[in-house]
Amino acid sequence: MIAVPRCMSTQHPDNVSTPFFAQNSVLGGEDEIQEAFYVFSHLGCEEQMWDCEGKEVDNFVIKKLLTKYEHFFRDNILGRDVFVTLRVPNPTVERDEAKILLEALDGIPRSFDMAQIFYQEEVAPIFEVILPMVSSHRCLNRVYLYYKNFVVGKQKKRFFKGDLRISDWIGQFKPDRINVIPLLEDKERLLKADQLIKQYLKGKRLDYQRVFLARSDPAENYGCLGAVVLNKIALQRLYQLERKLGLPILPILGVGSAPFRGNLRPINVENCLNGYPSVQTFTIQSAFKYDYPEKDVKDGIDKIKKTKRGEPIPVDERRAVQIIDKSAREYSSQIRVLAPLVNQLSKHVPARRKRKLHIGLFGYARAVGELSLPRAITFCCSLYSLGIPPEMLGLSAVSARDIKYIQEVYKNFHQDLSDALAFFNPDNLAHLPRTLAKKLERAAGLVDFKPNQEHRELTTLIMNNLNEGGHQLANLQEHIVRAAWIRRFLG
Repeated sequence: MIAVPRCMSTQHPDNVSTPFFAQNSVLGGEDEIQEAFYVFSHLGCEEQMWDCEGKEVDNFVIKKLLTKYEHFFRDNILGRDVFVTLRVPNPTVERDEAKILLEALDGIPRSFDMAQIFYQEEVAPIFEVILPMVSSHRCLNRVYLYYKNFVVGKQKKRFFKGDLRISDWIGQFKPDRINVIPLLEDKERLLKADQLIKQYLKGKRLDYQRVFLARSDPAENYGCLGAVVLNKIALQRLYQLERKLGLPILPILGVGSAPFRGNLRPINVENCLNGYPSVQTFTIQSAFKYDYPEKDVKDGIDKIKKTKRGEPIPVDERRAVQIIDKSAREYSSQIRVLAPLVNQLSKHVPARRKRKLHIGLFGYARAVGELSLPRAITFCCSLYSLGIPPEMLGLSAVSARDIKYIQEVYKNFHQDLSDALAFFNPDNLAHLPRTLAKKLERAAGLVDFKPNQEHRELTTLIMNNLNEGGHQLANLQEHIVRAAWIRRFLG
């Protein structure tokens, strides 16, 4: 069995700083080729997620890596030592991008051929794909079987009776099969992660199964507290299934630098490892890679790689779900009040990757009922820029007794909230309805924190500029970026 990576570099655009190798602050396709090489060769990441979803796609990533960085990849074999894992569109949900999935799957055998020529041996540089917004095992099976039956399977067909097979004409199609990794993003699927995986595994003989648990999108949907506890339940159930089946089920956790999105930063690695001991792979997103000194980044990645996966933190699921429901209802209520401000400010948050808008759940430029919100990073940046850290939202609904239990399950609760509240601006509560302001004041009283005065002044300026409108709006992006510099993440 291949050693499954501990660190997966991703293309999440949550960074403030522009990488030294980039042509400009908005990374494009060629920048991302160089990024993949950089994270392998300099940062020590074993895996790069290559996003075919929501942006323009480079289907020749393997060819470009092998030809541009030949010396490195001679000694570090793609598909054996370092890995490129595709994130593909889900046709069940993303109808406009459905055929990009087919292009991505058709490109896997072509990448195999390129690697075979380069290495003079059979090695699959791409053999896993991540499927987002999975709603059932059927979504996974469609991708798994499409590749097996229609990408690889077509090689056995003849053009007409008595003629050549397709494989005789253009060569064999390899690898024979691919691994499909579900990305679970909503409450229903996270709570049934084990059932979904159990159904998908029927009739398959696999060495292991990876499962990607979203962290940012559940936070935008249900609040930070709800997202963390949902992940804890999913991790517990997946571990129980692993023990029952005797098959390694290896979770990937999609954590970013903002506490709202996971609080995984080079200087906070140990807390994250302690909080999620059963996670196999942690995402290393753009703020982690580019908003800290390179030495700190390398040390943080090295620490993750040297720590072995353990058992999950035990969760009383019934009690945990009650707390999730309670806090999520309050979170939703508070977001409805804040949505106009968030949407107004989000237009001024700078882009960091060349992406197309795509549809999904409530957090992907999404809508729930009549409420629309930007994607998670922009959403998070907007609230931080207003001096209202999103980690605060929904906490007014939980009791002191709930908090005491939460600390047993969510061991970093106080640390994450304290880290977030450093960027809280109580002065801006005057611009909110009094009922909401009082609830946020209560949330701020749950932990001790050290306010960042410079960030507070900038968020006061941002709120005033937003309310004044007119020519003052021209200054917003500059202030947003300055505040993000202080936090060391955009959103």
